Amino acid sequence: MTRIFEFALPTLQTFAIALVLIFALTPLSTTPVFAAGSPSTSSPPPKCKAGYVWSTSKKKCVKKTSALITDEDLYIQARAFVEDKNFAEALDLLQRIKNQNQPKVLNYIGFSTRKLGNVDKGITFYKKALALDPNYNIAREYLGEGYLQKGDLVSAKQQLAEISKRCGTTCEAYEDLAEEIAKYQATNKAKAL
Repeated sequence: MTRIFEFALPTLQTFAIALVLIFALTPLSTTPVFAAGSPSTSSPPPKCKAGYVWSTSKKKCVKKTSALITDEDLYIQARAFVEDKNFAEALDLLQRIKNQNQPKVLNYIGFSTRKLGNVDKGITFYKKALALDPNYNIAREYLGEGYLQKGDLVSAKQQLAEISKRCGTTCEAYEDLAEEIAKYQATNKAKAL
């Protein structure tokens, strides 16, 4: 019995050290990953409940109708709601942004609109974003996804080709749309069988 314990002791010690290292190297809180737009340049603000927005000037959640809220506050909070799949609340905040003529805002409006079921209207917003910035690849990715929802594989592949021209085949927008196209083709091939 003692021999088994002597053999197992080094293994247990190694396991304990590994656990300590894992916990020491793992952050206690994680930063949320935002979907549907440009990458965040700073850490995201605390999440506010529906009807409220984080005010960078007051450093607290305030009512979404407050005069203290900037367009950027609204945009950042809308991104957080998109991440939580609360597309109706995100859309409400995005529509409150005074300067709607920004690709990132139009892209999020399109994304939220499409996720709420109005694919055609979402596509319209993606096209507006691309009219302002043809190199806004995330809008091209989501436009391609919208086309797939409508069953338009040819148009989705055209957007994939446009993304490839702008950032190659290893950028996230290309990889994500290529994956969605592959899923679409596999699903429709299975349906045809």
